[in-house]
Amino acid sequence: MTATRFTFLRTSAAVLTVALAASGCANMSDTQRQSGIGAGIGAVAGALIGGNTQGAAVGAGLGALGGYVWSKHMQDKKVAMEQATAGTGVAVTQTSDNQLKLNIPSDISFDTGRSDIKSNLRPILDQFAQGLGSQPNTEIRIIGHTDSTGPDSVNNPLSLQRAASARDYLSARGVNSQRIMIDGRGEHEPIADNGSDNGRAMNRRVEIYLAERTVAAR
Repeated sequence: MTATRFTFLRTSAAVLTVALAASGCANMSDTQRQSGIGAGIGAVAGALIGGNTQGAAVGAGLGALGGYVWSKHMQDKKVAMEQATAGTGVAVTQTSDNQLKLNIPSDISFDTGRSDIKSNLRPILDQFAQGLGSQPNTEIRIIGHTDSTGPDSVNNPLSLQRAASARDYLSARGVNSQRIMIDGRGEHEPIADNGSDNGRAMNRRVEIYLAERTVAAR
């Protein structure tokens, strides 16, 4: 083994060790711990790619950028969405990886078999769109779901069309459509039993996720 190779491996191992040790510090937030681990893993990956300590430094930066942060903006957005959806049946939560999630049931989102947005959903999407134009680090995912009624040939495209309708509505209100990822899962990710009317109603839903990327300066 060459001296350069040995130095690079030792440096990579040291960076990862420090990151893992930092992840156990009691005074660190979840975001700081996750960023520390990401930085260490990124450093090793960068070193393996670059074959030197400069590659490790680049990888550390990439690793630190890999997660989501729960900032004051995200908390303020959660509070605003809770107020905007109060009494509607929409569930507003913070996910374990620091995304803001809106679970929107079918009774206020879309009529059965249709993908055009109902009037009850519009003010919720209006509130969601507010302020996102000034937050360039945020990303949006919209996922449509159906119940088990009907074949995949109908449910899969319908769930995607519903997500697309929500995306287009947000885009018309100033949200850059390139920041919005959409997907349709059809009946394949139920949250309730499709054997009952109530369960099927719960499964017919749209989920909207808002996430803010961490940056190196955090």
